[in-house]
Amino acid sequence: MNTAKGLQLSVLSLLLAMNATGAGLFSPTKSSEPTGPGIDLKSIATTVRPCQDFYLYANGLWIERNPIPADRTSWGAGSELYEKNLAVLHQILEDAAQNKNAPAGSVTRKVGDFYRVGMDEAKIEAGGVAPLNKEFARIAAIKDIQSLQDEIAHLHRLNISAVHGFFAYQDFKDSTRIIANLYQAGLGLPDRDYYTSVDEKSNEIRKQYVEHVAKMFELLGDKPSQAADEAKTVMDLETRLAKSSMTQVEQRDPNAVYHKMSLTDLNAMTAGYAWNGYFAGLGFATPGDINVGQPEFFKEVGKMLTTVSLDDWKTYLRWHLINATAGKLSSPFVKEDFRFNGTILGGAKELRPRWKRVLQATDQALGEALGQLYVDKAFGPEAKSRAKELVANLKAALRDRLGALDWISEGTRKQALRKLDAIAVKIGYPDKWRDYSGLAVDGGSYVLNGMQADEFEFERNLKKIGKPIDRTEWGITTPTVDAYYNPNFNEIVFPAGILQPPFFDAKADDATNYGGIGSIIGHELTHGFDDQGRQFDADGNLKNWWTPDDEKNYNARSALIEKQYSGYIAVDMLRINGKLTMGENIADLGGLKIAYLAFQKSLEGKPRPPKLDGYTPEQRFFLAFAQGWRRNMRPEAVRLMIATDPHSPARFRVLGPLSNMPEFLSAFGCGAGSIGRPEALRVKIW
Repeated sequence: MNTAKGLQLSVLSLLLAMNATGAGLFSPTKSSEPTGPGIDLKSIATTVRPCQDFYLYANGLWIERNPIPADRTSWGAGSELYEKNLAVLHQILEDAAQNKNAPAGSVTRKVGDFYRVGMDEAKIEAGGVAPLNKEFARIAAIKDIQSLQDEIAHLHRLNISAVHGFFAYQDFKDSTRIIANLYQAGLGLPDRDYYTSVDEKSNEIRKQYVEHVAKMFELLGDKPSQAADEAKTVMDLETRLAKSSMTQVEQRDPNAVYHKMSLTDLNAMTAGYAWNGYFAGLGFATPGDINVGQPEFFKEVGKMLTTVSLDDWKTYLRWHLINATAGKLSSPFVKEDFRFNGTILGGAKELRPRWKRVLQATDQALGEALGQLYVDKAFGPEAKSRAKELVANLKAALRDRLGALDWISEGTRKQALRKLDAIAVKIGYPDKWRDYSGLAVDGGSYVLNGMQADEFEFERNLKKIGKPIDRTEWGITTPTVDAYYNPNFNEIVFPAGILQPPFFDAKADDATNYGGIGSIIGHELTHGFDDQGRQFDADGNLKNWWTPDDEKNYNARSALIEKQYSGYIAVDMLRINGKLTMGENIADLGGLKIAYLAFQKSLEGKPRPPKLDGYTPEQRFFLAFAQGWRRNMRPEAVRLMIATDPHSPARFRVLGPLSNMPEFLSAFGCGAGSIGRPEALRVKIW
């Protein structure tokens, strides 16, 4: 949550489940039997023993034959599906952009106009940075601390989290209320550790970052010597912000980022910041209760406002404006932005084609408008019905599991079952689409259209404060290859984008669907009971419903999974952060176990399914699970992931859970010396 490009709640990210591997290691799979739906036999490397490295067994040939495209930092099963969705969306947008008969203000007209303006490369190149002249003039006009705070508020309305962040969200301890939230932000590098780590690689990235900032200032017309000084100023300011920021691991404790206070208390805590003026600048003069995520960070911000010169703040704000908008400007800005963020941080070799970048921007700006058009073409009632059935079966399996656990008391079990029964399920697309009638999209400027969309979304979010909770709202767009659990709504959400092969196929056998989308459904359900989710009750409130002994048992079991993953080396000698990834690792293991139980339950009272392609139903279940996580990834992107992402790399999202599952060992006849962990070390939570 520290980047200047915005704040985001991320629960499951298939596009970031990654691994780094070599190639040329495997011989082709030999099979004379027909390929059953759901399992990719051409990916399986039969020269690898499944009990030794099931990830490479299931995916080895795919890994060898699928190098990372030059414009990507990684490539995997989610990427393949994402590209398939892009093709559908591309045609939708091209048709919308050329549709001269679409009524003004209609969904088709808005998405078509936004896309068409973004694709007008000649006009964007001719405009250069000129569309931002008014914004730069506002920054130049700052004359005192009050006008500085006014400008910070203005940039926040444009989704530019300079200095700190603001958003409206549910009160952690009263989920029926939306309140104002202040959160640490203001950094140009991906995380505070990029500023504080002293290893050789971090030192090099900081040096390259300063060079990048200086280059951007030069593109704005500043002389090289001036740009170099300005870049140093930016780095110094951001380093102060970073040093006062909480680490990602510290932020995983919801109680550590919950500090509700009044406007009077906030003003007293940060004497250098006149918050009344800031909130007035947001258009919300009386915010009521405010949650301050990181009080120590905001105390430092208050000190900085009175000790840092206005000229330095102007330099800092100019940087954050151009950093946030560079991707929608002329090619010199786009290329320099990509050189640092895409290549140096992510390892990508080429910029993605313009149509893909503009499509992504359209989805960000008008996601539910585009989603309406997408659903009409790509998601039918059969898929929605089958997905609902799977979710119901997974919930039933988790209920059975909760009822059988021997390490929690009856009181805690009762509360857990109440929470499970209360989990709401959203499948495919919203029942009520978002209204974009108040968003103006014109033919003037791509970057200004984007900023207008950001301000529209900010205003929509701001207006939630003091209003009844809208539980129909989605936090993800319909075509997205992703899913999530929201602890405050106590809901799981699966958009149409992910309910497709290789994760889900309404026509495939049950084994592959339970291993594929079933394990993802189970993952999201388990998030309600991971080390963070378990701290929220059935109503979505931060409330301890555990007895001291049960909590002690839970922590002892979760400590085993932390230790297990902290021992995995992701790239070079860089290990996974077991504390940062604990919640996702618990959900991966719990999700797979629950999916397996649900699959076995689905077989009761039926003739046993025959082998398909030479594999038993149980073997197909585990193959579908492992093939959903196939991925190649650049070393630079692995480093970025380890530093910032709560998910483990893909290889360990497969091997980690399987090593704790005797059901897997039995399915493939694995004996001593296999990937299975000793009984005493096996993680057993949900």
